[in-house]
Amino acid sequence: MQNPPNIDLSVALVDFPGAQAAALYGLSDLLKVASRYAGGQGRIEAVQIKVSEPKLFDVVIFPPSLDGARGDADHPLTHWVADQHRRGARVCSVCAGAFWLGHAGLLTGRPATTHWALEEEFCATFPEVRLVPERILVDDHDIVTAGGIMAWLDLGLFLVGLWGGPHLVSQVARHLLIDPSGREQRNYRSFRPRRQHGDAAILQVQTWLESRSGDAVTVEAMAGHAQLSERTFLRRFQVATGLSPSVYLQQVRVEKARGLLERSRLPVSQIGWQVGYGDPSAFARVFKAITGLSAGEYRRRFGTQSMPQDG
Repeated sequence: MQNPPNIDLSVALVDFPGAQAAALYGLSDLLKVASRYAGGQGRIEAVQIKVSEPKLFDVVIFPPSLDGARGDADHPLTHWVADQHRRGARVCSVCAGAFWLGHAGLLTGRPATTHWALEEEFCATFPEVRLVPERILVDDHDIVTAGGIMAWLDLGLFLVGLWGGPHLVSQVARHLLIDPSGREQRNYRSFRPRRQHGDAAILQVQTWLESRSGDAVTVEAMAGHAQLSERTFLRRFQVATGLSPSVYLQQVRVEKARGLLERSRLPVSQIGWQVGYGDPSAFARVFKAITGLSAGEYRRRFGTQSMPQDG
């Protein structure tokens, strides 16, 4: 039998205005379970705070926000978390909680993640941060960021593993009936193209591609539909959408394939053909590169139609 890990930690769960209550209470419960399994070899004390505390915490966590609260550079909690970090605390965030760390200047020049739907806003607000929105969790040693509203589970288990090792993670995960690992944000991410960019010719091509994504569409055809030269079209498309036409078309096709995998029982090869891939292996490569899952894995995880069993 493995000996319980030696743990003695204080964790601040920051109850800022608009903080998600489910994350605050869920993290508190998760850490209580971990402390219980740690037994007599130590404890994890998690407390919720609403205002700055003079106490130095080992870990500070900014949870998600459901009402859009982002904090700002002048908020007392922003100055407080910067001071906690200077004094040695490991600072963490979940989803929009990363905005608080950004305003505190803690993420400058460092990798971080947040909810994939906040990517554009976050990059515009903190261009000096190396955002990796496809990651569910980024461990940069003294700063740990997690993406997605429910990624507090991933963060909680990560911290438990950091302090108590994989055996404690397994105990907590089994107790709470949760999956201890293996998720990425790109498994869940939907393609949300820029459409309010003000370039009418490019918007017309974007709309056209939605109905033609299953066809063999070339850049020449896109430029012709926009009534632009290829060179001008390529430049304007990149500026307007942030993507090259070929990458954009791949994203449109994979998004349509996601929907078919979720809501139909069509064979994967037929879905690939319907969204524009005559070569099943090419479809498989592109789908996994974008989603992080094979088409079959994606269907098993997200499909709403029961599939017939083999045998």
